[in-house]
This record gives sequence, C-alpha cells and structure tokens, in this order.
Amino acid sequence: MNEHVSFSAAAASGAEEPVQGLNGRPNTRKVFIKTYGCQMNVYDSTRMSDALAGDGYVTTEDMGEADLILLNTCHIREKAADKVYSALGRLREMKKDRAAEGKELMIGVTGCVAQAEGEEILRRSPAVDVVIGPQTYHRLPEALKRARAGTRVVDTEYAVEDKFEHLPATEKAKIRSRGVTSFLTVQEGCDKFCTFCVVPYTRGSEVSRPVRQIIDEAERLVEGGVREITLLGQNVNAWRSAGPDGGEWGLGDLLYRLAEIPGLARLRYTTSHPRDMDDRLIAAHRDLRALMPYLHLPVQAGSDRILKAMNRRHTAAEYLRLVERIRAARPDIAMSGDFIVGFPGETDRDFEDTLRIVEEVNYAQAFSFKYSTRPGTPGAELSDQVPEEVKAERLERLQALLLKQQAEFSKSCIGKVIELLLEKPGRMPGQVIGRSPWLQSVNVDAKASQIGDIIQVRIIGTGPNSLFAEPAGSLIGA
Repeated sequence: MNEHVSFSAAAASGAEEPVQGLNGRPNTRKVFIKTYGCQMNVYDSTRMSDALAGDGYVTTEDMGEADLILLNTCHIREKAADKVYSALGRLREMKKDRAAEGKELMIGVTGCVAQAEGEEILRRSPAVDVVIGPQTYHRLPEALKRARAGTRVVDTEYAVEDKFEHLPATEKAKIRSRGVTSFLTVQEGCDKFCTFCVVPYTRGSEVSRPVRQIIDEAERLVEGGVREITLLGQNVNAWRSAGPDGGEWGLGDLLYRLAEIPGLARLRYTTSHPRDMDDRLIAAHRDLRALMPYLHLPVQAGSDRILKAMNRRHTAAEYLRLVERIRAARPDIAMSGDFIVGFPGETDRDFEDTLRIVEEVNYAQAFSFKYSTRPGTPGAELSDQVPEEVKAERLERLQALLLKQQAEFSKSCIGKVIELLLEKPGRMPGQVIGRSPWLQSVNVDAKASQIGDIIQVRIIGTGPNSLFAEPAGSLIGA
C-alpha cells in the first residue's frame, strides 16, 4: 500500500433507507467520515460505517447534516497531528452551534493519529467524544454508547480479539452502492522498522488475516457486484496464514485461490516490500490472468549507504535483480515506486545513485517526497539533517525524471488495444471512466449501464493524468 498518498474523502455511501436502531425503532442518525491518507484508511472507513449501521447510522457526504463526525486520520505525513487539531478546532465551533440549537453532535478521532496521540487529543480538544485506534474500531459503537452517557473514551490498546471477526458482514446493497472495485485488507502492521517510518508504532507488528476470513469477504464482495479487488497491507506480501491443506500459505498462494472465485475478474495488491517478494508470488504474476500487470514496489533510495541508514535491509543491486526477475515472469508489468530525498546524511553522490536506479528501472508511476522527521522514529534523532533548500532542489530533479518516465509510458500505450473495466460515469455526458491493467485512468464513450463490464478499447490519446480511448471490440465480460 502506498503509505505516502494523501487524500481525503467522505466514506462511500449510497442511497440507503433508514435502518432499525438497537431499540427496534427507526433511527435517522447520520455519520460523516473524513478519510485521510492511505488506501487502508479508505477500507477502514467503510468498515466503520458497517459497524455503525447496527446502531442506526447511515453515512452522509454532507458534514452539515451529520450527527456524528469521524476523522479517520493518517500519521505518515509531516505535521499530521497539527492538521487534525486544526480540523478539530473548526468542529468545536460547529458543536457549539448545534448545542445552542438543542441538537447533539458527537465527534470522534480514529486511525493512526488517534493511536499516536491518545489522551492528548482529549486534553487539547474538549469537543472530542471518542478516540479510537486502528486496531479497535470494531468497538466504536460501544465507545459511542459510553460517550453518550457522559464518559469521554480513549481506546487505543492493541486488541486481543480479532477485530475482523467482530465486524458485521457488509450488506449487498452497500457493496453495490460502493462500486465495482473494492479494497480488502489482508494484513496489518509492519516488522521492518525503517528508520523514517511510524507504521510499526501506529499500526503495530505484522498480523495476517486467516485464509477463510479473506475468502469469505471476497466472495461477499463479488456477490455484491465487485469485479476487481485490491488486497491491502502495510506490508502486504508479508502475509502468511495456514492454508486449507495444512501448510503455510503466502500471498502468492492466496492470489491463486482468489483467482478461482467466479465473477472476480481482476486482482491487485499493495504495498510490497522487496524482501518479501518470493518465488510463488512472482509466479502468480506469470500465471494468473486476473492479476493485473502493475506492481508498487518501493525502493526509497538508490544509495546502499542511505538504504542501510534507512534499515531497508536490501541493496540497490538486489532490488534491480528482483525487478529483472519480475519482468522476466511478466514482461508487460508496469513498475511503481516510492522515493524519499534528503534523508539525513544524503550527499550529492547518494542522490545521483537514486537517479540512476530510477533510470534503470524506468517507472510507469512513482511517488516522491522530501524527508521529514517523525517523532519517535530513529531518523528523527539523526544530527546530519539535509538543508531544506537542498531537499527541494533534489526533489524537483527527481520528480522531473519520474514525470518524464510516466509520460513516456502513457504515450507508449497509444494504439494499444486493452481490456478496460468500466467503473464510473465521466465528467462529460456519454463518457465512462475505467482503469487500464496498469492502473491508469481511461476515458471512453460508453453507457452508464455498462459500468461493471470489461470491454476492449483502443488508446487514442493521453492527458496529464489519464488516457483517452475508443471502443475497439466486443464485450469481454459482464
């Protein structure tokens, strides 16, 4: 999973009828969920929405009509906590206005900032009713019940129980309302302890969901109309579980099993660590038609000296050999990566090594950032911090190269006939947007009724962030 992507959105919602509350009476409470950060937070927001449905909450995309506002936070970016406190300051005024009208507004903070800050959030933000960590959001309904009775709640202990076992199954109507693609978390936490990263401290150690649990959820998603599933994990290819045959399964084995589900047309997974790309997973890229030819495989830097300081536990040469093996198995695969410039101690020569590895791999997509300290991580304690102006200049050079490669990859697609999964209406009438096998957004003239279909299209042009296509054949699958 790309932990560096940052965006915000309300939790997905559809046109839902009022549901029964626990007291058996219709309940019209509405919840607005503001989601920051990675894809796993998006998945977590949908599951929180599912957990709250039993208490009569329906999701809304209008914060102004919400009875409950949840900030599902991410701690991966610089000053993440400050941004949350700023948002809470604005919500405090909204809560005051509601109280003056004799109306209730409850506020909760969930996710990684909640895990990192805990009681401090209640101390600094009197308007907050509940603080829930990413491992305990299945307890959210009970926490809200206690908060409504007058007790402000902090629940950030790592749960002994399996939260996924305690979450209700998503209703088919909700699945349909959320679209034809879906995230599915299979692994959480990380044991790698990269010196720049807070994930081991906010998400905990690596935990894998059981095979049967994952298969059951995937089958429910497909029954609800999902055609493409992206498996999520902070270190997704570290997933391990006992298989039905009694032996230990890895992510490759899981992908082979998921590919057998009737109606599931496409599979993806993110984010991977180079040290956990084993032979079985590479073979899955060779053998499975459903597994899309796109791999996000962060390297972070091209200098062995910096990689060692980051505690990446691989060299640049090892990474390049791995990419070569993956491409030998799946020649059309598109590579994506993450890069950090200006890590403490990075010299001009180290940075040139990063440019060299980018040139050699030739990325179709990538995410790049200036290093910023994270309190509590080993990198924050290093003394040889790189000046901000140097980091900015290096980032500009790196991004220019990465954007050039991305544009060249997009142009190389012109004239190709590809299979396109139609996902949602486009901005223009009669236009539908889908994703290419390489995760590019593609615009094509089609009917809204075709959403969920896979059609053949010919790529005819490129834009800054998308491709343009025309129909080029018959329906591939519905």
